[in-house]
Amino acid sequence: MEKTRAILVDITKCIGCQSCEQACKQVHGFPMETEARLSPTALTVIEEHGDKFVRRMCMHCEDPACASACLVGALRKTATGPVTYDGAKCIGCRYCVVACPFSVPRYEWSKLAPLVKKCDMCAARQSAGQLPACVEACPTGASIVGWRDEILEEAERRILGDAKYVKHIYGSQEAGGTSVFFLSDVAFEKLGFAAAPQQPMPVLTANALGDVPTVVMVGGAVLSGIYWITQRRVAVADEERRER
Repeated sequence: MEKTRAILVDITKCIGCQSCEQACKQVHGFPMETEARLSPTALTVIEEHGDKFVRRMCMHCEDPACASACLVGALRKTATGPVTYDGAKCIGCRYCVVACPFSVPRYEWSKLAPLVKKCDMCAARQSAGQLPACVEACPTGASIVGWRDEILEEAERRILGDAKYVKHIYGSQEAGGTSVFFLSDVAFEKLGFAAAPQQPMPVLTANALGDVPTVVMVGGAVLSGIYWITQRRVAVADEERRER
């Protein structure tokens, strides 16, 4: 099996300089204005939580709910780690927006032919042997990239070697595991991190997003999925009203 790439973000090292934001915007040709939240023109942002700076970006789940929910295969998990998006296939159903437990995909409401926008971990740059733009731009080493197993080992080494860290690698279990990990010296729930279920999200969302329920298979996972999706639709509707 081909090894996959992953990013580690160490919140204790982030100084809030927003170099990652600006590098991402430059690579994608987006307007360089600072944005407070993820948007179609801000695929990674720095949020302030007291004296802590927290990056937001796509988590690139190992078993991504967005790809599972996509009816036309516009989103897919690549063999090397990034979850990529093909706008030529997208039909604008926005199921990916509802399915994502981390509220990452953004819809271009202001365009006549809108697309979904999300970080793709600079898949093209990585294929060419380059670093993701956000990682390359970070002046403090708060973001690093490498092979997923080695990144997890580095995260574990830091936790074991320094008592300041919360004893959890965010992303190691959430949504069945991701390709973006966070370390922190403050409880993750205090920094606005989603309390995502630990099982892969397609287990919860696949049947719940379908229009025709499979009665024979109705059980705890499916019922949990229906409840989770119902709550997500309410949250996404509120989010979309604010974006419009």
